[in-house]
Amino acid sequence: MAWIVRLVKTDAEGETRCSDVMAFERPNGLHTLAELGLTLAEAKQLLAAVQQQIVAEQAADHTAHVPTCPDCGSFCRVKDYRPRAVATLFGRVMVRLPRFRCVACCKIERGIRWPAHCRSTPELDQLQAHLSALMTYRTAADLLVQMFPIDASKDPETLRRRVLKAGAALEAQAAATTAAPAATISVTLDGTFVRSCEPGERHLEVRVGNVETSTGARQVFAAVVGADTDIAALIHRNLTSVGRAADTTLTAFTDGCPGLRNILADAGITTAPMLDWFHIAMRLNHLKQVADAISATNPGQEKAKAAIVNEVERLRWRLWNGKVTNARISIDRIHAMMRHFRGEHDRKSRGASAGKLWAALHALDKYLIGQNEWLVNYAGRYRAGLRVGTSITEGTANFLVNRRMNKQQQMRWSRRGADLLLQVRCAAYNGAFGSVFGQRFHPANDTAPLAANAA
Repeated sequence: MAWIVRLVKTDAEGETRCSDVMAFERPNGLHTLAELGLTLAEAKQLLAAVQQQIVAEQAADHTAHVPTCPDCGSFCRVKDYRPRAVATLFGRVMVRLPRFRCVACCKIERGIRWPAHCRSTPELDQLQAHLSALMTYRTAADLLVQMFPIDASKDPETLRRRVLKAGAALEAQAAATTAAPAATISVTLDGTFVRSCEPGERHLEVRVGNVETSTGARQVFAAVVGADTDIAALIHRNLTSVGRAADTTLTAFTDGCPGLRNILADAGITTAPMLDWFHIAMRLNHLKQVADAISATNPGQEKAKAAIVNEVERLRWRLWNGKVTNARISIDRIHAMMRHFRGEHDRKSRGASAGKLWAALHALDKYLIGQNEWLVNYAGRYRAGLRVGTSITEGTANFLVNRRMNKQQQMRWSRRGADLLLQVRCAAYNGAFGSVFGQRFHPANDTAPLAANAA
């Protein structure tokens, strides 16, 4: 059984012209499942042949339309033809483009408005950058070669350059506004690190954050410290994209770093950022684990250990309910009960369980003293359905930065390369770059309901 794929062209006058693109054979019947339909190699060959035929017809039509000179308005004539190779998603094509000469002023006109340095289609550039943002450059190049009839622009270095180019274009992109202003927006900001290849630096600091509305619209953002991306402007742009208005209530959370608070102030968030509960809970969990591990050698120490464990739980409850003054009472009581373990928390016995408890309690006390002004009633906010911390940002740092740039990745990053790659990754997850492949969040500026998109 023979099959012929025929391409039919119909022009504006209704005239048609046919051309055979590809012929292939299949045995009669379905003896094996492998004989069902086209194979991957045949599909790639078919797509490449159709692409080449369509491009050739488009170039022929372009030659038939002789342009006029943009300077004097006289007619132009074909001067010569120049071949040009263009990489597309369905194979590399050769385009035979004419050059025109004006009969009056002799000016040379190309007749097209392509950039002189352009050697690939925007769709291919976009897909390469999108895949490279979600996986390593080499893996993305191998995937494109396996799935598409690509015979050009498949080198990992080419994909890296495309990502940097796309990231630079995203930096200059204006913020997309929404039709419906948001009533409340929560902003969370945190930091993480990636390995650096810069001279004299082992790690690069990365600022990661979220903006989220009460209706569920969410956008993520990230920037490398010291790169060209202005993190404050990035936050302002994401606030605009989710519907920030003049009467929008902004709520900010940080881990207590003064630098993060300054960034939020530069982004126009005038309300004091709250200390998120996640970082407090992590310190309290460490204190509880150390308290449970205290070795008690006599009845007095056993009684003191039980009292310390109970007081740590009471300290958690007081901080959770915003009772900062009473939290100081719990810390003082733990300090007082540590006298039963006197001599075990000096420098010589620093590794003892009691010494670890002393160090953990001192660190928590110092942390709470420095962050006293930003503690709130977390229980009240939680019961009201409001956010109480940046644990969501911790997860964002995991999938946005660590999975692509840290975990199981034996690579180091330049400051500019890491920053531009993060811009593309954020755009991909936010649904603002390319197709929805890899998209994690519903676009904040998409007015279509979720049910319609699912359908």
